[in-house]
Amino acid sequence: MSDEKLYGEIAIENNELESFDNRNPHRDYEVEFSCPEFTCICPRSGFPDFATIFIKYIPKDKCVELKSLKLYINGFRDKKIFHEDVTNLILDDLVKLLDPKYIEVVSDFNVRGNVHTLVTAKHKHKEFKESN
Repeated sequence: MSDEKLYGEIAIENNELESFDNRNPHRDYEVEFSCPEFTCICPRSGFPDFATIFIKYIPKDKCVELKSLKLYINGFRDKKIFHEDVTNLILDDLVKLLDPKYIEVVSDFNVRGNVHTLVTAKHKHKEFKESN
């Protein structure tokens, strides 16, 4: 077997979040994603952690491009990172990219050692007023 990296490994390694213009900025609408195959590495034990990442946002001027989001999420698979940091890093990176009206990231980690972890991080644009 060759030691050459496969095209998928290269794409994940070179991932970069991308956006495109919101074509409906006159309306508030929610965009939701679930990423059920998230993996990272526990920085204390080295064991893999598995989660479903839920992302919900209300776009302002930009929307996230899905292939770039997929590659970005897959980029965590070999990172040693705590659950709380995963959630907040994803939120921070998406806020930086999109500057959305509202965004919420929920990391629902699989049970390990009899503990189920659910981490939620939210951001609201200073000018956004929820209508609910």
